[in-house]
Formats: sequence, structure tokens, C-alpha cells
Amino acid sequence: MKLDQEKRVMLAFALTFGMLIVWRVFFVKEPPPQPKKPAPVAAAPAALGQVPAVPAAGTTQKTSKAAHPAALPVTRGSKSEEIVVENKLYRVAISTQGAVVKSWVLKKYRDAKNEPLDIVNGPACETLGFPVSVSLGDTALKAQLNQAIYVAEAVQFASGGPPSKLSGTQFAPPVNLTFTYSDGKIQAKKQFSFDASYAVKTEVSVFDGQHFLPVEVAWPGGFGDHTLAPAVIETGSQAVYGSFGDLTTLAQRKVKEDRTIPGPLQLAGLEDKYFANVFIPEAPDQAAFRIARQEWSPPDWTEKEKPRPMLATLVGTQPKPLAFRLFVAPKDLDVLRAMAPPLDSLVDFGWFSVVAKPLFIALRYIYDHWVHNYGWAIILLTLLINLALFPLKLKSLRSAQEMQRISPIVKGIQDKYKQYKFNDPRKQKMNEEVMKVYSEHHINPFGSCLPMLVQLPFLYGFYRVLDLSIELRHAPWVSWLKDLSAQDPLYILPGVMIVTMFILQRMTPMATADPAQQRMMMIMPLMFGIMFFRFPSGMVLYWLTGNLVGIGQQLFINRYMRAPDPLLALRKPVAAKE
Repeated sequence: MKLDQEKRVMLAFALTFGMLIVWRVFFVKEPPPQPKKPAPVAAAPAALGQVPAVPAAGTTQKTSKAAHPAALPVTRGSKSEEIVVENKLYRVAISTQGAVVKSWVLKKYRDAKNEPLDIVNGPACETLGFPVSVSLGDTALKAQLNQAIYVAEAVQFASGGPPSKLSGTQFAPPVNLTFTYSDGKIQAKKQFSFDASYAVKTEVSVFDGQHFLPVEVAWPGGFGDHTLAPAVIETGSQAVYGSFGDLTTLAQRKVKEDRTIPGPLQLAGLEDKYFANVFIPEAPDQAAFRIARQEWSPPDWTEKEKPRPMLATLVGTQPKPLAFRLFVAPKDLDVLRAMAPPLDSLVDFGWFSVVAKPLFIALRYIYDHWVHNYGWAIILLTLLINLALFPLKLKSLRSAQEMQRISPIVKGIQDKYKQYKFNDPRKQKMNEEVMKVYSEHHINPFGSCLPMLVQLPFLYGFYRVLDLSIELRHAPWVSWLKDLSAQDPLYILPGVMIVTMFILQRMTPMATADPAQQRMMMIMPLMFGIMFFRFPSGMVLYWLTGNLVGIGQQLFINRYMRAPDPLLALRKPVAAKE
């Protein structure tokens, strides 16, 4: 009965809805359409220091069912030329053809060929496009705006005074540059504001006489020192994006297809080990970020080594001018912290940053106040670290000697149970007997390991400091070592390091008396040496210095601490066996 009632209710609703539709179709007539009011025409953006143009008196706008775009003044340049802005930090060249960046030289740094470092890959950009080129949904319009000749205007704002227009093609900050192009239908404008810092305030807009178009700004051709080998660039380059305190990185070699990262984004761009090129949008919630790989075939390069640089694009998600700061700078902590907000999160020392940052500060202090050479600064800092950790090393040494003394007893117990499998319950009995021996002789089996574990954060922290600090880039030490951030060109340091590791291994007491295990330990220096052949020479210098300090400490222990410490005589059974 209940089901029948529900059906009747549904049928009543259906009949009522049908009657309403029939009534509207046959009995209700639509009112005639009202004429639309003309849409207000948005004014074209004014250049920096300019006043928007006002229509002449007596002119009227014609209205129709669809508002026509306002006629724009035609603005075209007559020839292509480069506008240069230069100070002690950088030299930036912007071409009036496309209003794109042709060159961006960081004057305090050199490339792998010892030339001033230009982070724009000129040869690649000739094919792929130049930095600050615009991208639009209309590909034909995009090509037109990136090839058009813009009109450049320079304005300087004196402190406390009115703006003044400048003439010429060479300027020094502070200066505002405005590049404008219009064919009467579309107006494109790029404005750059240079000051004494590495950051350049930028605004890019495309206006069709009625409204602004959503615009994208691209940095093609990759970023960094393009004189390096493609494999080195591939390893060190990555995209970075996120908020100022929480950045995400994506290695270039992992970018297999185009990626779009939605907003909000406070920062997005490209970086390598030592330099950063990032967009800082003024409206983080109205910007997205696109990453892609580009195909480029330079002459005389094989397919295997052909570079595939990254393309970074800041995407404006709203129909309005895209305003941002373009920060192109070294990843120098002093420079990054001077930004507002600070950008020091671009230098990531890793998990052990709590150790790495103090080590970096100490290295900088030794360099600035004592030796003025980063090679000698590494040596002095290594000496200080090893002296501070000497008590731990001494404790580890004594624990190893104690373990060596009872190793024959432990070996006998292990031989007693060696016929049993690892998961056999009788193996537990073996472990209990071994622990009983340790307890009877008051030995901590981990005593020789735990003090060494304390040194691992220092080792990793020092590695991160030497690997990421731009201060080590192209920093010389002695005659053949011109760059502590690169491999030793003659492999002298790795070779000497292997020799010192063998010597230190022979001098250091081993916690085991098993000849097979001792032989295995003697192979470790060779394995470490092969690995260190590809490490930066600054890291090899740190390890070599640690070995030399360790040899000196071991000689001191053997000579001056043998008599008062009877445990030091426990190496005699091993010597006799040998």
C-alpha cells in the first residue's frame, strides 16, 4: 500500500511539470530583446612615468549589439637594437625585437672557459626563443609579438624628484625600461625596473583594445653555465617551485614530459648548484608554472650528447597584466638573505643542515679573517674538527682493542655453532654465550662503533658545504688546483688519499682477529679512493687532511699512551700471528 502511494505522488509531480512546459511553450510569449548598453572600454596600460591618453573633445563612440575594440595607436620601432643595463653585479642586454633578453651576464663570476658568465644560452635561444618571450593561446599572435620591433623608453626616478626620460642605449640602475608595440589592434608592453639588487621588477601585458589577455612569460634554453658538458648540466640543473619556506625541486633528468604546477606559487623557476633564476609573482594565487624539455640540435654534436635544456614558463591565469620579480643571482647566502622575503631556502644543505650551516659559517670565518684561501681554510677547519672529536676517537680505539682481546673466545663460540642455520633456535644460544663473554669482561660491543657514528653528521655536513657553497666555485688552492669545486685534474689528491688510508688502516687496531675480515678491511681504502676520484677536490682535500691528522693522532697514542694504558698492548697477538 505504501509503494502505491509513492507512485501516485511521483505521477502527480510529473503531470504538474508537463503542464508547466506546455503552458510556457503555447501561451507565454517572450518579451522583445532590450538594446544592450555599450561595454566600457578599458584603457590601455600606460608606460612607466607616462599619463594615459585622453580622447579628444567631440569624439563619440559608436555602439552596436557587440562592442568594437577601441582603436589603439600604432607603435612600431624602425630597427632592432639592444638596450643595455649594467652595474657592478650584472650586465643585461634586451633587444627591441621581441623585447627579449639576449644576454644576462653575472659580472662577478666566470664560466668554464674563464669568460664572464652569461646565463642565457645564446646559441640554443636562437632556435628555441629568448628569455622573457611571451606565450599566448593564439600561436600566430605569439609569433608576431616575439618578432615585432618594440619602441623602448627609459625613465629614471631620482630620489625625491620627478621622473626624467633618458636617451641612448646604455643605462645604469636605478632605471625603468618600457618596451611597447602596437599594430592598432593589439598592444604588447613589457616593463622592467632595475635597481641595485639582483631582482628586476617586471610586468608583461597584452591588450586588445577591450580587455587584457592571459599571458605567459617563458625562459627557454635552460639556465646556468652553458659551457659545461651536457652531462654535467643534466645532473646539476633542476626546476624549483613552491613557497619561500617550503620548496620542491625536480631534477632536469626526471622531466620526461610537460608538467604544469598549479598555484598558488610564491616562487618558481630554474636553478643549478650555484645559481638561481626564479619568478616571484606579485599575485601567487593567480600564477601557475609549466616545465618542459626542448629539443635542440647544435652542430657537430652527436645524438647521445645532444643537450635537451629545460623551458620554464610563468603562467598568468587571469586576464590581466602579469607582474612579477625576476631574480637571477648566485646562490650566495648573503645575497639570498638580503631579499625580502629571504630566499636562503634555495640553498639546501640536506638533513644535517644543523651541522652544515655552522660548518659553513666557520669556513667563511677562517677564510675572511685568517688565510684568505679556501684550500687552507678547509685544512684548518678539518684540523679543528678532528681535535674536537679526538676523545671520541680514543674511546673507539680502546673499545676496538678490548674487542680484539676477547675475539679468540668469541670466535670459538661462533665455530661451535657454525653448523646451524641462521634461523635455527640454537643460534640464539650462541648469541647468549657471546653476550655473556662481553658482560664478564665489561665490554660494550658497540663501543667501537657509536663514537664513529657521531662523526657521520660532520662528514655529510662538510660534504654538503663543499658541494653547494658558491664560494668554492673556481676557488684555487695550489698551483695545479684552480677549482676546489671540480675534480683534481691530475688526480694527485685522490692518489695520496688512498696511500694515507692504507697507512691509517694498518696503524689502527681492528676489533676482529679473523684474517679474512682484516683483509676485507684493507680493501676499503681502495674502494674509497676509486669513489673519491670523481669527487670535488675540496672534498678530497678534507678527507686527506683527516687521514693525515688520524695518522698523527695514532702515532701520538702509540708513543705516549702505551705505558699507562695496558689495553694498547693487546695488538701483540695479532702481530705475532702475522
